[in-house]
Amino acid sequence: MAEDVSNDLAAQVQQAFVEKQALYIAGSGSKLLLGRAVSAQSLAVKEHCGIVEYVPGELVITARAGTSLQELESVLAESGQMLPFEPPHLGEGATLGGTIACGLSGPRRPYAGAARDFTLGVKMINGQGEVLSFGGQVMKNVAGYDASRLMVGAQGTLGVLLAISLKVLPQPACEHTLAMEMDAATAIAMMTQLANIALPLTGACHLPATSEQAAQLWLRLSGAEEAVTAAVAFVKKQFQQRTQRAQLTYSEREKKKGDGQAGAFWRDLRERRLPFFIDTDAVWRLSLPAATPMFAEILPGACLLDWGGAQRWLKTGVSADVVQTAAQKMGGHATLFDRHGATLAPLSPALMKMHQQVKTAFDPGGILNPGRLYEGL
Repeated sequence: MAEDVSNDLAAQVQQAFVEKQALYIAGSGSKLLLGRAVSAQSLAVKEHCGIVEYVPGELVITARAGTSLQELESVLAESGQMLPFEPPHLGEGATLGGTIACGLSGPRRPYAGAARDFTLGVKMINGQGEVLSFGGQVMKNVAGYDASRLMVGAQGTLGVLLAISLKVLPQPACEHTLAMEMDAATAIAMMTQLANIALPLTGACHLPATSEQAAQLWLRLSGAEEAVTAAVAFVKKQFQQRTQRAQLTYSEREKKKGDGQAGAFWRDLRERRLPFFIDTDAVWRLSLPAATPMFAEILPGACLLDWGGAQRWLKTGVSADVVQTAAQKMGGHATLFDRHGATLAPLSPALMKMHQQVKTAFDPGGILNPGRLYEGL
C-alpha cells in the first residue's frame, strides 16, 4: 500500500515536470504560515504514513513523511525515548515530513542539537519524479557532505520527502524547572555564564514584564537525579549572587514526561502558545549570537528570549528595513511571521546564486513549492 502511494506520488511529479506544472506539497497544513504562499497545483502527501522501522536498542527510527508527529512521539515514549530536538507541532495534525521540511526545533535545540543534527537519511522524490535515497540509518553514514540534511529546512523546494531516518535519545530520568524574577540584561549574562559550564541545561527562556507579572528567567535542567540536584543548587547560588531576591518565584521537580505547570510552560513556549504570542498580528524571530545585549534603543517593543538568548521573538512597530538592518549589524538575521506567512531575511547575491544552483540540481524545472522561501526560487 505504502509503495503504491510512493509510486503514485512519483508519477504525479514526473507528469508535472513534463507539463511544467508547479506543485504545492500539501501535508496537514500546520506549517502553512512558516513560508510564503504558493500558487500551484496541490500534491497531497499526508496519506504516505506509518513507521517503517524502529530499533530502540540502536536509537534509530525510520518513518514515512506523512506520519503524525504525535503518533511518532507516543511510540518513542513507550520505550522511554524521545526526539532530542523537541520539535514544535504547531497544530494537531503535524507530520514528520512537515517538521523536517521546515527544520523545526524547540527549546532544547541549543543544548541537544537541531533537527538537522539528528537526520540520518531521507528517501525523496526530486523535481523530475525520480525516487532518491540519501544518508542511512546509522551515524557513521552522515560523515562528510550529506544531501539528506539539505532537505531539512528546504520546505519542499528541493524534493518531496517520502521517509526520514532519525537518531533518538532516552528521555531524562529527572527534570527540574526554576523561574526567577530578573530583568533581560541580567538574564542574558546569567544564561551566557551557565552555557559555558558543564550543566544539564535543556531550556533557557526570558519572559518580558507585563502588567500582571515581573520579567522572569525560566531554566530547565534534565538528566540523572543526582546531576540535576547538584545543578539546581549551583543555579540557585548564582541567582542569589546576582539579585537581592533570595526567594525563587517558582520551582518544580518532574519525572520523565514533565506533567504539571513547568511541563505546560515548556510545551506552550515550544508551540508559541504563551500569552506573549496571543493576539498579535505580527512577530519577528531574530536569530542572534546568544550573548547579544538587549537592543530596546534600536528596536523598541516586547522581546521574549529563547535558546539561551540565541532566538528572540520581538513585537515592534518599527519598519521591516530597520529590523532587518539591525539584526544584520548584530551578527544575525530576522524573519517576520504574520497572518500572510513568513518573510525571510533577504539573501546576498552570492547566497542567492548558491541557492539557485542547488535548486536547479534537485528541481531543474522549478516546479516544487516555487517561491515558498524566496521569490524566483
